[in-house]
Amino acid sequence: MPYKKLAEYFALPNLKLVNFKKEFNSKFIHLYYEHQDSQNCPYCSSSNCKTHQWRERVAKDAPFRNKVPILHIRHRRMFCNQCKKTFTESIPGLMKFGRVTERMQRAIHQACNDYADLKKVRKHTSCGTKTIFKRHYKELELKQRERQNNPWPKVIGIDEHAFIKNKEYGHREFVTILIDYDNHRPKELVPGKNITQLKQSLEYIAGRERVEVVNMDLSATFRSFAKEFFPNAKIVADHFHVVKLLHPRINKLRRDILGDKRKHPLRKLLIKNGYNLEVFQRKAIERWLKDYPELEALYKAKEWVHKLYRCKGYKKASRCLTNLTDWLALQKFKRLQSFRKTLMKWRQEILMFFNFRTTNAKTEGFNNVAKSIIKRAYGYRNFNNYRLKVLNVRSNAHGCSA
Repeated sequence: MPYKKLAEYFALPNLKLVNFKKEFNSKFIHLYYEHQDSQNCPYCSSSNCKTHQWRERVAKDAPFRNKVPILHIRHRRMFCNQCKKTFTESIPGLMKFGRVTERMQRAIHQACNDYADLKKVRKHTSCGTKTIFKRHYKELELKQRERQNNPWPKVIGIDEHAFIKNKEYGHREFVTILIDYDNHRPKELVPGKNITQLKQSLEYIAGRERVEVVNMDLSATFRSFAKEFFPNAKIVADHFHVVKLLHPRINKLRRDILGDKRKHPLRKLLIKNGYNLEVFQRKAIERWLKDYPELEALYKAKEWVHKLYRCKGYKKASRCLTNLTDWLALQKFKRLQSFRKTLMKWRQEILMFFNFRTTNAKTEGFNNVAKSIIKRAYGYRNFNNYRLKVLNVRSNAHGCSA
């Protein structure tokens, strides 16, 4: 593309091209413009203004074909004859005191998403580290402001993950992430997982009564919060976390019997859904379990839970769960008694799955994306920057990439 056409292409509104210059063996192109449009006084809105003096602003524009345009814009400082005040003409597309255009700010934001390290972003945009950080998070904040007035969706998910290590006491500090299932993106990120803290941080979002379903793992804290904060919502316990309840107990008992042999074939066979095993595998497991009554009872309870989630309909699932808890009540093993207490405590939330058929999978996916953002940045010290980064995860990622 000829440089004159390129200069006209990069011209901001109300600018007239005066000259252009390309340095030898350089990626910079210098474009010289002059501001033409006259403006009214911002103090009294009078049009009776005259030129007080001329000034020049220099700003970088978005890269184009490995070339970085440097805009030299000559504009006026005006004097208002009515209110006797001076003001500087504003240039559309260029923020006040800004050294980069709004197009460049968007280009920096896009480069930060495309490249894995800061060095490549610096090379692509020819901007310094401070400018890149400032403009990238400025663009993230602008995008988040566009969505902050959106009300609560009908279906949400709640989960938590570790954020930073407390320097004073040494424990891990957590953040709570809430996922918008309707729009496939994070809704909000809150420091901590205390009920009071969650209420205070989320009360600015309107439409709490719109939420119909809240998906979560077996967290008593989140359940109490959801019941208080979302009055019309039904809580659904994630079926994966229910099925996984017995896995640590089975593994621990197996290690006591066989030792900690991770390559032992029984390790995976005891955890795997028996419905998906071959007939000879099921019979071999049943024969081996006859010598270990407690492990046999744990395995039977695990298979019963898998059978529960193969039920179709709320009523059938309710009968199956009742039969399971009644059978567990007859068992004398402590591990099964504690498992029965958990099922009784979460009975209603477990059965809600058969009405709505929603899981916490999408929440876990975005939670994994949030953890990968921390790893990629080698940790965050500023929670606000981390929040903006997570909340602006691309909606087409569906929890798979940042």
